[in-house]
Amino acid sequence: MTVEARTGLGRVGVWTFAHEGQPAGRVRESAAELEELGYGAIWFGEAYGRDTFGQAWLLLSATRRITVASGIANIAFREPIATAGAARTLGEAFPGRYVLGLGGHRVDDTVHEVDGYPVPTRGRALHTMRAYLDAMDAAPAHGPAPDPAPRRVLAALGPKMLELAAERTWGAHPYFVPVEHTERARRILGPHAFLGVEQAVVLDADLGRAREVATAHVAGYVAAAAHQVANLRRLGFGDEDFVGGPSRRLVDAIVAYGGVEAIRRRVVQHLDAGADHVCLQVLTADPLELPDREWRELAPALL
Repeated sequence: MTVEARTGLGRVGVWTFAHEGQPAGRVRESAAELEELGYGAIWFGEAYGRDTFGQAWLLLSATRRITVASGIANIAFREPIATAGAARTLGEAFPGRYVLGLGGHRVDDTVHEVDGYPVPTRGRALHTMRAYLDAMDAAPAHGPAPDPAPRRVLAALGPKMLELAAERTWGAHPYFVPVEHTERARRILGPHAFLGVEQAVVLDADLGRAREVATAHVAGYVAAAAHQVANLRRLGFGDEDFVGGPSRRLVDAIVAYGGVEAIRRRVVQHLDAGADHVCLQVLTADPLELPDREWRELAPALL
């Protein structure tokens, strides 16, 4: 059986935050075009815009075949019973087309604020995720059962979370990772678990300009996401790659930039390293801009 037949996602999809900032009608048009271009899946983050399940419904209702995947639904935002019920509803309404990605990286006991709004943490990551999955599985379900049941993946980076992903879910959705991480993840997950990797790209023949966009993307995560820095340190990156801004080595490992061929090579590297699916996050100077041109230009070479 081919990977495409086994997963239903194809080899290449898109990953975007940009739909969050667009009117619903524009999101519908964009999703329908991505499906016609041949991408296998639309992945989207959850960043204080539309609720993840509302956004999934918007994308699914605008398309007929393409898979829609949360990358990820933040477990700090809702109780397990609410997540389980919403996922069942999407699974029933759009059989086989919804993938629930779960994550949430705040791991201490403080209250994290976004624009003054307190968002509580949920404790240590591994223990919390295991308990969250237990609670989802135990949640009462009095409505129709979706067939098939919605697939779940974890935003897994470290070895223990990857093991949990293989043990309790369909697989893993690593974000902000180099090819070396894909190799390690496949070894830990084993041969059968799904591995869908996010890959940031900048499609711009002007390498200086492309590198500026790539560097800004990496710098943002290095400054704000300690769990991403910890993961990169496990892969051999050190202070020289983080202090004073991201090093060229780190930027080149995280972001593929340049022409279509440079991006195609990076996708192939992930697939050869064990990924089943690579979802491309196209970066532009305006992070809320829909990269329609880039999606159209990349599709013929990758699909």
